[in-house]
Amino acid sequence: MTSRNKGPSIQLDMLSLDELEHMAKAVEAKKQAILTKKKPGRKPGDLSNERLRSLVEAHLAIEAQEAAEAGALGYMARALTLATMPHSKFEGNEFHRRNGAFSMSMLAPSSVGLPYGSKPRLLVAYLTTEAVRKGERDIILGDSLSDFMKELGLQATGGRWGSITGLKQQMTRLFSSSVHCHWENKDSTSIANMPIVSKAQLWWDPKNPDQTGLWESTVRLGEDFFAEVVANPVPIDLRAVKALKQSPMALDIYFWLTHRMSYLRKSHARHIPWAALQMQFGASYPTTAQGIRDFHKKFVEQLRKVQAVYPQAQIEDSAEGLILKPSPSHVRKLS
Repeated sequence: MTSRNKGPSIQLDMLSLDELEHMAKAVEAKKQAILTKKKPGRKPGDLSNERLRSLVEAHLAIEAQEAAEAGALGYMARALTLATMPHSKFEGNEFHRRNGAFSMSMLAPSSVGLPYGSKPRLLVAYLTTEAVRKGERDIILGDSLSDFMKELGLQATGGRWGSITGLKQQMTRLFSSSVHCHWENKDSTSIANMPIVSKAQLWWDPKNPDQTGLWESTVRLGEDFFAEVVANPVPIDLRAVKALKQSPMALDIYFWLTHRMSYLRKSHARHIPWAALQMQFGASYPTTAQGIRDFHKKFVEQLRKVQAVYPQAQIEDSAEGLILKPSPSHVRKLS
């Protein structure tokens, strides 16, 4: 991989928001609307100054150094870039998404429930990254709970509504779930049933997250899930993932876009109707004209966050759908 010229060191914390925005525009002049400073009285969905600053800083760091050079090269499971997990709590134990000829169902025991939100996405990215890096089904999660949460970009906070309780719940839900994939065209049908995890042993004490356990906490990936993620990993930049961690939809859009751009034909733009995108991403929106409009609005709000860290993606928003133009994938292929 060819290294970029990094130039002089920049102290980002000494710069004002206007200066950060100016630098980001200089790096990617084609993306003007994304990084404009928000004025008082912003509309719902607009980025706050603090949120914008964090996204711009992530983009500048990514521009300065490639993911592999920065030790931030990660991977995501392909099946979960083509279709998505629930964004919010889902009643029931089977969740279904469709993307063209591909459909995915996620199932979990009714006594446990399905995973939802950002944390399961961060967990899958971590597990996939470790599986690809090490080529092993058994994944060691770290010496302590707080160390593991730092790897995910989370701060350990206690209490009923703290991050520790939320992560523990989502780990239980995710590790209890399986993924059913169905791909069909006129010539063939492919079906795969994959438990995400076949075994998990967690020795952490949630009341003492910094305490090192007597034994290592480990997860053994399901055999077929492991084979799939190692054979077909989607390269991602973990700095972008951490910058977008507050929004499960933004994470989904980022995973999907960087994968989709990797095989979009150079001479062809692709138009994707909003109704099709809603089937892939819009779990909580009704399939009515108003539901599609509401999904469209929400999708564009989250897309703006993704474009702040991935401005190379050339995208046009139209009333009928999203237009993808040939663009570099967010993570370059290793030479």
